Amino acid sequence: MNINATLFLQAVVFAILVWFTMKFVWPPITKALDERAQKIADGLAAADKAKAELSHANKRVEDELAKSRNDSAVRLAEAERRAQAMIEEAKARASEEAAKIIAAAKVEAQQQAVQAREALREQVAALVIKGAEQILRKEVNASVHADLLGRLKTEL
Repeated sequence: MNINATLFLQAVVFAILVWFTMKFVWPPITKALDERAQKIADGLAAADKAKAELSHANKRVEDELAKSRNDSAVRLAEAERRAQAMIEEAKARASEEAAKIIAAAKVEAQQQAVQAREALREQVAALVIKGAEQILRKEVNASVHADLLGRLKTEL
């Protein structure tokens, strides 16, 4: 065979192979590559969208956290104010109750002092009467009287 015919024949076979590849093999490969590129592009777009949504959600969360911190600070301040008011009210009531108790104790002490004075008066009167009886039963003597009065003083 001639080298030119071989080259020509190989060129024809190569052209048929290129045509066959371009007609039947290349379109499915390009289609698969295009689909893959589209899937990757869709995935990247979805990732960008998810990133944007995540940043938006993080912003909303931060806003809600700030709002809840402010609310809790306000509630805590209100609770502290109420607690102080309750403490002041309790102190006022305790002071009033203490004043009442002190007044009642003073009244009771005065009554007990009056009762003690009355009891002491009764005892002194009984001793005076007892002393007078002893003086009147015996002879009237200054030294005896002095002795009896001294004993009476010691009993008082």
